[in-house]
Amino acid sequence: QVQLGESGGGLVQDGASLRLSCLASGRSFSGYAMGWFRQAPGKEREFVSAIDWNGGKTDDIDSVKGRFTISRDNAKNTVTLQMNRLKPDDTAVYYCSATMNPFTITIRKGEVDWWGSGTLVTVSS
Repeated sequence: QVQLGESGGGLVQDGASLRLSCLASGRSFSGYAMGWFRQAPGKEREFVSAIDWNGGKTDDIDSVKGRFTISRDNAKNTVTLQMNRLKPDDTAVYYCSATMNPFTITIRKGEVDWWGSGTLVTVSS
């Protein structure tokens, strides 16, 4: 069993930065691939970014490439999403995810084994 807790969301202006963090409880954090998804009002939850067990591989959706960076610290059981040059279209609830395949960076919603409760990011224009 893994419990995930996100922090770092908030209200910012267009072009600002935010840093989301996710703290995982339980053992063997390095045994999971970690990811971030988001869900905007009225839309389906979508994949944003993923990182494999040791940070050697990452993947991002095209709309955040060059602006968002995912990283992890296995010693602290945390995964972080650094979000720069935020846009109003980035407004959503952001969810941390854990997947028991530690090597994957291609994570579909149905392949997520544990979800966090989400943190709201609002970007005003």
